[in-house]
Amino acid sequence: MEGQNHPLYSSDREHVNKLLAQEKPSEKDLIDIARLLIRYEGFPGAEDIKIDMQKALKFWGLSKEDLHHRTREIWKKGFKPGKNSNEIVGSGFDASENSVN
Repeated sequence: MEGQNHPLYSSDREHVNKLLAQEKPSEKDLIDIARLLIRYEGFPGAEDIKIDMQKALKFWGLSKEDLHHRTREIWKKGFKPGKNSNEIVGSGFDASENSVN
C-alpha cells in the first residue's frame, strides 16, 4: 500500500527544497522545518519530504531535540510568523482569503 498524498505536498516540497539549499539556516528556516516536521509526523506518506528534512537537520548539525530547543528560544524572543510578509500562516486552508468564518 502506498502512502497518502498530503494536500500541501506541492508547496511543502518546494519549501523543503529551499531549506536543503541553506548552508546555514535562519531563525525562520528553523521555525519552518520544525512546523513541517510536526505536519508530517505520523503522516502515512510523503516519505521523500520526511527524508529530506532529516537530511537538512543532519547537514545543519542539529538533532530534533536541538531544533526544538532553538525554536522555543526563537518564539520566546517574540518571533511572529508572517510579520511583514505575505506568507500564509496555518494550514493554508483556514488562512485563505476566501475562507468563511
